[in-house]
Amino acid sequence: MAAFRGWRLLWPGRCWFSQTESAVPQQAPDSLYPPIVASATAKSKAAKRRRLEHFHQRVHAAASIEEKLRLYGQLQRPKYTVYPQTFALNADRWYQSFTKTVFVPGLPPRAVLEAAKAPEGAAGVAPEAANAPEPGAAAPGASKTPEPAAEAAALLDMGELRSLACDALLQESFYQKKKRPFLYCDQDHTPGPFLTQLVSTLAAALCSRNPLLAASSLDLKPEVNYYWHHGEEVIVHGHRKGRVDPVRFQIDDNPHLQIRVPKQLPQIVPLESDLGEVPVIDHKPSKLPLFKRQYENKVFIGSKVADPCCYGHTQFHLIPDKLKRERLLRVNLGDQIEVVNRANGIASLFAWTAAQAMYQGFWNEADVTRPFVSQAVVTDGKYFAFFCYQLNTLALTAETIQNNPRKNICWGTESKPLYDVVEDGNVKGFNDEILLQLVRFLLNRPKEL
Repeated sequence: MAAFRGWRLLWPGRCWFSQTESAVPQQAPDSLYPPIVASATAKSKAAKRRRLEHFHQRVHAAASIEEKLRLYGQLQRPKYTVYPQTFALNADRWYQSFTKTVFVPGLPPRAVLEAAKAPEGAAGVAPEAANAPEPGAAAPGASKTPEPAAEAAALLDMGELRSLACDALLQESFYQKKKRPFLYCDQDHTPGPFLTQLVSTLAAALCSRNPLLAASSLDLKPEVNYYWHHGEEVIVHGHRKGRVDPVRFQIDDNPHLQIRVPKQLPQIVPLESDLGEVPVIDHKPSKLPLFKRQYENKVFIGSKVADPCCYGHTQFHLIPDKLKRERLLRVNLGDQIEVVNRANGIASLFAWTAAQAMYQGFWNEADVTRPFVSQAVVTDGKYFAFFCYQLNTLALTAETIQNNPRKNICWGTESKPLYDVVEDGNVKGFNDEILLQLVRFLLNRPKEL
């Protein structure tokens, strides 16, 4: 009797199967169920990562800049409030660490080239004004060609500009009869009005040389805000104790004056330039000291997103009476005079340029593709310090900073007096070098203009 070769009968109740079927495995059908993902409300690391990814997707998919800014600052937690004008000792190094900023003494190489060319054709410029501040380092890739500001400065009548500056100073300190200022309000008594009149007068006089100034917007005591994350910390108190959170910072700045323009200032050095090292501060920001507060997270350049003047040109900061030079010298803190200026320049310009970048759609998960440049003048009405800032990166969070070689750069000078004293209706010891540097700042503009 012939036996079956291809089929075998299993135990009763079992299924038949063929040994001659194809050995090629069949593909499993697609799953009828969604993939398994971490809970969105759990305390695990996977759940936290999922919430973060969902937040990034929402911000990337925002339909407008206003919606993106709203989502970016939606979650309110306690954050460190950074004050640009602070009494803290050596605050400039801390601010460099918080903002990943390299500080370079002196002005950028481009500004030095302008300084060398401007006095040659300027009428009535003092010989010492031709000596430009020394740059702190030779920046790689810096512009080597004459800038439009240098060509315009060479055609200026410095005698007329000096007369305008002296008239503004005499108007506020000699011609007017003013009452005695209130306590800690001396800067609002004479230096503040003098700075307002000086900047507005010079800007009006230089509009013919710089078309960008004619289309600019001059803000008086505006509000500038910026909110960002840098580093991580473990929550030590409250119902969220033990969780790892980003360290949150907020800058709320109020410059005395600022000039906003519709076109962006040209870059000083390439985006990837490395001009030094950023100070590393391993201590908590509370040791500076900084204090935590919880309120609205805000990003603001001084106007709304729809304003066509959405780029920064120059800020003017007035040192408060509590931090003025004479008071610091009286308590043997003369070495902190320039520290106060540097901290003010670094914090204020970082907040302003970073807010400008966010107005263009960039943020820490979508880093800038071009530098953002702004300028600042820090003064007490007599001594002037000049700063230039180039924002190269917004990626400062613990996740994005690890593989990010970019560094923000700040150039700055030490403070020098604009004049010596005002006596009997005369300004004695007027410094043309400071006035010329102020004029060069105001004449800065894109090359195409």
